[in-house]
This record gives sequence, C-alpha cells and structure tokens, in this order.
Amino acid sequence: MVSCVSILGSTGSIGRQSLDVISRLPIRVAALTADTNVERMEEQCRQFRPILAVMGNQKAAEQLHSRISDLPTRVVWGEEGLLEAATMPEADCVITAVVGMVGLKPTLAAIRAKKRIGLANKETLVCAGELVMAEAKRYGAEIVPVDSEHSAIYQCLMGCRCRAEVKRLILTCSGGPFFGMSREELKNVTKADALRHPNWKMGAKITVDCATLMNKGLEVIEAMRLYDMPLEKVDVVIHRQSIVHSLVEFSDGAVMAQMGTPDMRLPIQLALTYPERAQSPVEGLDLLTCPPLTFAAPDLDAFPCLRLARECAGAGGNACPIMNGANEVAVAKFLADEIGFYDIYRLVARAVEEVPFIANPSLEQILTSDQLARQSVIRGIS
Repeated sequence: MVSCVSILGSTGSIGRQSLDVISRLPIRVAALTADTNVERMEEQCRQFRPILAVMGNQKAAEQLHSRISDLPTRVVWGEEGLLEAATMPEADCVITAVVGMVGLKPTLAAIRAKKRIGLANKETLVCAGELVMAEAKRYGAEIVPVDSEHSAIYQCLMGCRCRAEVKRLILTCSGGPFFGMSREELKNVTKADALRHPNWKMGAKITVDCATLMNKGLEVIEAMRLYDMPLEKVDVVIHRQSIVHSLVEFSDGAVMAQMGTPDMRLPIQLALTYPERAQSPVEGLDLLTCPPLTFAAPDLDAFPCLRLARECAGAGGNACPIMNGANEVAVAKFLADEIGFYDIYRLVARAVEEVPFIANPSLEQILTSDQLARQSVIRGIS
C-alpha cells in the first residue's frame, strides 16, 4: 500500500472518488490539483490538508489562496504547478485523473521521479504510449491502471507467467446511452441524450466519448501500450450490465474475467493498495440478484469512432495523437451545442486525413500533431 498521494485532477469524478477511498485508508495527501473549481478545492484542502494545491490559472489560484489563507497549504498555478505536484518527494504515488493531453508531461515527470502511477488519464498512453512505457521501464516506475477495464485486465494477468500465453484481451463496453440505435436514429441526438450514461457517473467529456464509443477505441490503444499487445489481440464486446469489467483469453482456451459492481472506487483502491487488498466501501456483487449477463458485437457503422480508433492504432506513428487531439476539441464543441453528434466523427476523421503522418514521432512532434489536429477541427467547423 502506498503511504502518500498526489492527485492530479482532484475535483473531477475520478479525483473525488479517489479522495473518498483515501479517507478510509491510512494514506496522506501531498498535493491536489484542479482547473478552476475553487469552491470544491477549498473543501478538499480543508479536509485533507495537502502540502500543495495547484489551480489551472492565476486568477483561480489567487481566489483559493485568499480562501485558505488560514491553512499551511501552499497555492500555485499552471503547468509548473502540475509538474511540482507530480514530483513531490513526499508522495510515493501520483493519481493522474486530469482529462486530455495536459496529463502527458506531469505523468512523464512522475515516472522519472520513480512514483507509482495510478493511471486514469488514458490520453497519456493513447498519444505517447511507447515513450511513456519505455520511460517507466527505464526509471523503474510502476503503472497501475485505474480505468475499470484495464484494472480488470491487470488483475486477470496477475498470475500470467508469460505474455505469449495470452491469446487476446477482451475489453467490455456498456454500449453507452445509444446502444441498439441505427445511424439514422442517431443523426439528431442531443447533448442531453449523450450525457445519460446507463451505468457510470463520469465527467461530461468521457461520457460523450462513451456515447460515440471513442472511449472504447482509446482503451484499445491504451491496452496495446500497457500490456504490449498487437492490435489484433485486443477485442471489444458490448456488455450492457457493466458487471464483467474485462476478460483475458489464454492460449489454451481458458478465459479469465474480473467481475464486480460498477463502482470506480474498486479499481482506484486497488491502484493504491496493490499488491494488497483492503476492505472496500463498495457493496459486493450478489450473483443471485445481479441481472443476466449479455454480450454483443459493437456496431461499427452506427459508431464509426471505434472503427477510426482501431485504424489509427494500426497505422501507429502520430495517427493516435492526431485523432485524440481532434476528438478533444470536437467533443468540446458538441458539449457547447456548436456541432451535431456525427460531426464529432466527421471532424476527427478529417483531421486524421489532413495532418501529415509521421511514422516515428518525437515527443515534440506528438505535441505539434496534437495542436495541428485541434486547428483542423476549428477550420472544419468554420
């Protein structure tokens, strides 16, 4: 079990649930970071008394400082603050729960500081997975996934002696709020429709990604990087009940699955206590009362973002950071009611086609590709 944690993105869904888990364990908090939610950050600082609090901009930092001036917590802001939070000597674990590419640099910094990474920022591995995993190996940093699907695979592989024994990884997918709907039926769905996830309570961006199935595409890429698997060994199945969190099929035909109630506190807690397990606040799975478990193939015609993500994963190079950057902007525009549901796919596919492909990009080229993709989406709207 870790002893002290920094949480990047503490006011978001994963960050709040992480603090709920920590409140029940003998774990201290070294640093908390947020974007602009000063009120919630004040509440967290008063409860957990971190050494450092980081806000996204100077104005928010000044507001927080004035509100917690009676606390010993030091308040800073911006990217430098994020990097400091990720490398604090007091923390032996960093939970990366920020959304988007902003998580890449602090995750790399935490790895180089030899922290355990509780990884909830999937964009880090989607955009620079080979670089991140190479750095983790070089510095001996441990990466324990927080996403429920990747935590499930992590647990299924705990007794695996050799990756050659793995036939395929099977990621489960709830199907989101639009499961079973045709392309024609999806043309006019709204933001409110997309935000009605059937099983999980998450932030708006990831909830929309679940509605388009882009989230599952990102997880396919993440699984390839985390577990060093080729694309053809990573599959997706629709599992509406979100009871089976993912599965691993082995070369002898055996299939192992991790099951549990759909509550993110379970994988968060494992990332903090591994290799131990602690008593959980989550109600256990009752096999006698849980619904029947069903599985189905995803509809790649109605949900082309999953197909596009797999195509980018197969292409490699900078295709994934292009796709990810474009998707971040397109989803933001959808949430702002500026574009329609299928415009997300159209604009992301346009960026992937438009931004020049680089087979072996450096970190600088990855970051540049991300920016070019964002610019492509803006041009595609105007």
